Amino acid sequence: MSHSPRIVFAGTPDFAVPPLQALIDAGHAPCAVYTQPDRPAGRGRRLRPSPVKRRALDHELPVCQPQSLRDPEAREALAALQPELMIVVAYGLILPQAVLDMPRLGCINIHASLLPRWRGAAPIQRAMLAGDAETGVCLMQMERGLDTGPVLARAATPIHAEDTGGTLHDRLSLIGASLLAGSLEDLLAGRLSAEPQDEALACYADKLQKSEARIDWSDGAAAIQRRIAAFNPWPVAETRHGGSRLRLWRAEVAAGESAARPPGTVLKASADGVLVSCGAGLLRLQELQPEGGRAMAAGDFLNGHPLRPGNRFH
Repeated sequence: MSHSPRIVFAGTPDFAVPPLQALIDAGHAPCAVYTQPDRPAGRGRRLRPSPVKRRALDHELPVCQPQSLRDPEAREALAALQPELMIVVAYGLILPQAVLDMPRLGCINIHASLLPRWRGAAPIQRAMLAGDAETGVCLMQMERGLDTGPVLARAATPIHAEDTGGTLHDRLSLIGASLLAGSLEDLLAGRLSAEPQDEALACYADKLQKSEARIDWSDGAAAIQRRIAAFNPWPVAETRHGGSRLRLWRAEVAAGESAARPPGTVLKASADGVLVSCGAGLLRLQELQPEGGRAMAAGDFLNGHPLRPGNRFH
């Protein structure tokens, strides 16, 4: 192309910051950055700008924060920018068809799964909960359906045994930024072929609910370990001991078969961890957080919160 294309970037959380930076570093700084309105946060409930807004302002980029893109005035303001391409990363607002049709090169979404697997709101955690061996990032041409558009480029990564929802989130964000940077010139030149998704393979990643954080000890140890890992750092897996809530940040499947004790029973408590019986197999809790306290390694936790064999989580 003989001119620098007019690109609009739309994103809100931390996940979208590396792709925005990749655009800037590639010499294609957006003509405008769209992000959700500032939200109250913290104890003082002061308005806090999104991570994307902060990065955009660092680079002195124009920032737009409409409440909705269904509003005619918001759409007119976007049309006035004459965007040729819109790149969307975890923006959090629905793009109506009028917006999808606006840029000459369309709207491109960076989605954190290997589509058509895990369309929807929480693909990172759902992949971990399901025990998937790998996940990845797709560049997808957006259309009216939920993550149904054809895929323009993809990159995969293994889900490691030590991964948490947080570490996988951060790695996929960087992979998405790299995939965008590596595909950008071909994208702008129209050289990327669109691969339709196989609807027969589609599955959906429902939004995470805090109610899912409560551990059911009748589940198998491997499934419980995946839940603890996937829900770190949010919403954080939890259980109860006596009348108190315990948050569980890190655990590993331990060798051995389920003991002849009810699921949730403490079998051993030492600096190495708290060994707990499950519906199938054994789990060793390595990092716990008492109610009203901080997260700590098992040995430190046990110094102030003794657990004995026969105690039971529920």
